[in-house]
Parts: sequence; structure tokens; C-alpha cells
Amino acid sequence: MRVFITGASGFVGSAILKDLVLAGHQVLGLVRSDKGVEQVEASNAIALLGDVNNKEIIKYGADACDAVIHTAFNHDFSQFKANCEADRKVIETFGEVLSGNGKPLVITSGVGLLNYGRLVNEFDALPGSADVIPRAASEEAAKVAMDKGVNVYIVRLPPSVHGAGDHGFITMLMDIAREKGGSAYIGQGDNQWPAVHRSDAAALYRLIVEKQPDLKTFHAVAETGVPFVDIARAIGNGLNLPVTSKTGDDVAAHFGWFTHFASMNCPSSSEATRQALSWEPRGPKLIEDMQAYYF
Repeated sequence: MRVFITGASGFVGSAILKDLVLAGHQVLGLVRSDKGVEQVEASNAIALLGDVNNKEIIKYGADACDAVIHTAFNHDFSQFKANCEADRKVIETFGEVLSGNGKPLVITSGVGLLNYGRLVNEFDALPGSADVIPRAASEEAAKVAMDKGVNVYIVRLPPSVHGAGDHGFITMLMDIAREKGGSAYIGQGDNQWPAVHRSDAAALYRLIVEKQPDLKTFHAVAETGVPFVDIARAIGNGLNLPVTSKTGDDVAAHFGWFTHFASMNCPSSSEATRQALSWEPRGPKLIEDMQAYYF
């Protein structure tokens, strides 16, 4: 199978690319820089230099391949809503190209959008539209594409996709801890973050394009929920900083713009995902991985 990947040099995209190549697939990887080209080619894949927001580039990649995996996303949180709407347009473009031809399109969303404070699963709908939850734009676009006959799959990634080289939420928390001189959690710290090692997430994407099961939404979750207090303590221990609870106004004073994410409580099941794909996560758990590679 020939697979087109957007964000092919990113933390998740590069892991998917390598997993696909090792499984014997050909990969066309979209990247934005010459460094990205080198990275893709070093992984024995074909690099396509361009911008994911360029419709002609998107159409070329989708036409040239048997499957599409879309992981590219601009994580500049100062332009978050605009970036979410840009992602909607990318998925809409893929939908135009892939409508009715049966090629699988795998798009990326987040378990953290299901911030219900209870155990969630693959069949839970998002609690609001993109007007309220900007990141919902991607799933909204996917549902529209499904209605037009596109073979769309949604992968919801957990708040922590971890591994060596991680530059996501865990490293952001580490930066906050360094800046504030301590690691922190909110209240009792019993809110839970699901997690997955990036190699396991990569295998999940590959299994979707290989098996193309009836299930349409997947949770890339290895650990149902890691208590936030455990994450805060691991950061404090790793950086040799004090660990404290924050309440009231002290929460925003410590976490700032990250407060929403630090308070997320979205434990997640991946039972349907595992059954549909025979997916069995094998990578290290979050705290174990942090202790080995993050400090």
C-alpha cells in the first residue's frame, strides 16, 4: 500500500511513517522544510515539500496514494481557533478528492475534547460544536466527509503521547515548573490524563489503513487515566523541585494559559479500538517513560 502522510516529520507523524515503512508499505510524506525532507528520506520514504494548506499539494498526495493519514496541525495556541478552522479546510479538501473512491482517510482529534469528568469511550460524542470547542472542527469536517461517501476514520489522541523527543504537554508542564520554581497540581490532583507511547499510537494508525474496520472512531489510549498528581510528582522529582497543590487564584497564577489542560479530567477506554484492530499497546507507561527520557 502507498500511504500519504501529512506532518510526516512531526512527533507522531514521523513514528507512523517509520512504522509503515517497517511493515512494507511505501510512504509519501508531506513536510514543510528541507530538514523535514532529509528526515523523511532517511527513513526510506519519499518526501513531498509543501504546505498542508495548499489545496493542490493535498490533492496530489491523495491522488497518488492508496490511503491518507492526516496528522499535521499548527500548535500555535495564540492562533488556536484559526488553526482549527484551517484543519477543517484541509479535511474538506481531502474529502473532495476521496469522495466515493473508497480510499481510507485517517484524521486526528483528541480524547481531551471529551472532558466529561467520567470514563469516556469511542462512542461518546463531543460535548459541543466548534463554536464552543474550536478543536471540534476536525471531527465536524470528518463527519461531513463521511456523509459524502468518504471512507473516514477518526483517531483521538490522549493528552500525552509520550516518548523520547516529546515536545507536547508534558514538556510544557516541565517548562512551567522551571519558570515557577516548583511543580504543581490542582486540588487533590485526582483528575486523570489518558496516555499512550508514540510507537503504540503509530501502530494504531497503520492498523486502521491496513484493516479498514467497521469502527470509525478510535481512542489511541494505552493507560486509561494517569492521576495528574503523579505527573506533577514525576516532574518535581525529575527536576528536583518542590511539588505543591494549587487552589483558587493560585491555579491560574501557576499554570496561566495551560490551566484548562492542567484541569482536564478525561479518563478513556480504548476497548472498542483494541477489539476492532487487535491493537495491544506494548510501549512503556507514561511515568516510567518520563523517568527514563525526560530529565
